[in-house]
Amino acid sequence: MTNLRRLLGYRIRSLRKSAGLSQELLGELAHLHNTYIGAIERGERNPSLKSIEQIAKALNVKVGDLFKFMDHEASLPAECE
Repeated sequence: MTNLRRLLGYRIRSLRKSAGLSQELLGELAHLHNTYIGAIERGERNPSLKSIEQIAKALNVKVGDLFKFMDHEASLPAECE
């Protein structure tokens, strides 16, 4: 069974890196602490819907885009499984 938190975190990290943002800058843009961003990316935290919305806005993507990891499962790291 896949770990949804890890999949979401992996997707956020991928989008953040594609945008050329550090965790610190994403945290500032999303009005969230950078350590919280890191914990979300590692799948350690379960973000609220409000946090997910803030992260999507900061990444300039739709909320649904954060969940488009299902199309890329073959390229996900083993820890997401």
